[in-house]
Amino acid sequence: MRQPIIMMGMDSGILGVAAGAAAASGFMAYAVRGRSSSVFGQSYYHGDRHKPALALTFDDGPSESTPQLLDALEKHQVPATFFMCGENVRRCPDVAREVAARGHELGNHTDSHPRLDFKSPRFIYGEMARAQETIQATTGTKPRWFRAPYGVRWFGVAQAQELLGLRGVMWTVIGRDWRWPAARVSELLSNNASNGGIICLHDGRGVRPAPDIRPTIEAVEYTIPRLQERGFQFLTLTQILCPQN
Repeated sequence: MRQPIIMMGMDSGILGVAAGAAAASGFMAYAVRGRSSSVFGQSYYHGDRHKPALALTFDDGPSESTPQLLDALEKHQVPATFFMCGENVRRCPDVAREVAARGHELGNHTDSHPRLDFKSPRFIYGEMARAQETIQATTGTKPRWFRAPYGVRWFGVAQAQELLGLRGVMWTVIGRDWRWPAARVSELLSNNASNGGIICLHDGRGVRPAPDIRPTIEAVEYTIPRLQERGFQFLTLTQILCPQN
């Protein structure tokens, strides 16, 4: 008669351990990729929710196709923030300089676009520092914002941000423009645009040379005027997150 009682106690203990493991796993998943998480360093994912303003941001550039995107933004008089990879800047230095010359803001997106989870703090700092040095040396502009590739942060990111004078940024909505056609991207952005929103799109595809970013450009061309008609103003990240600066 005692054996079932013992087994029940053992089962309860196992369930408790499993529940604890699941909770810990869930917390780490949020810490690493949760857009509101600041576990691995200060991070923002929206601006003032009382103002009809949006920050349009682009990751993974510059690329050979970025100038076409710049033309689309200029057509609609929209400033944006470009999170650049150091490797891409070295491949397309003139394009990187053109982004800055056209009045857009530059951000740090690491040097070679790796996932940072399970990497050492030394590796993470090296990736961020090389990108920071390359962007500044090439364009004359020192980035003040950092976005981790794939939105994945890890131990060491906070220290690297502090040492390099960077602040972390996630997004309010991500367009999935590396995978979806322009019409679907436009629908997603239109349906999820909200006051103080930070929109994440891509003018590159990792560090791949000559990527096809036509869906991104087409989505931008279609969506921007419609959001402007709804009363949204487009600002850089600094303007939307630090309006006093």
